[in-house]
Amino acid sequence: MRDQNLTCIGCPLGCSISVSLSDNGEVSEITGNTCKKGEEYARKEVTNPSRVVTSIVKINNGDANMVSVKTAEDIPKGKIFDCMEALKKVTVTAPVQIGEVIIKNVCGTGVDVIATKKVNALT
Repeated sequence: MRDQNLTCIGCPLGCSISVSLSDNGEVSEITGNTCKKGEEYARKEVTNPSRVVTSIVKINNGDANMVSVKTAEDIPKGKIFDCMEALKKVTVTAPVQIGEVIIKNVCGTGVDVIATKKVNALT
């Protein structure tokens, strides 16, 4: 059995959580959380960590040179660097709308990268 200590990011309290894992990697005990979000966060973080990725991509013919983007949902933590490499290769052409899909199914995660800002085309 092994323990893993985390600081919860589920709410502003930032609880110190301890997760006990059995030899086969199953969660056997979670302590230190003060709310249900803490337990959910800890369980997910030790078994299948994931994150929402935010970044920017280049834009042509826009009233800005870049457009902010994010993954529509969290992706596996191990895919973050692959996602960032994919974003480096992307250039879009204005206009771009908030919520517009910039990359569909980024790196085979099943999650789209979407624009988080409107960028108008130059006239």
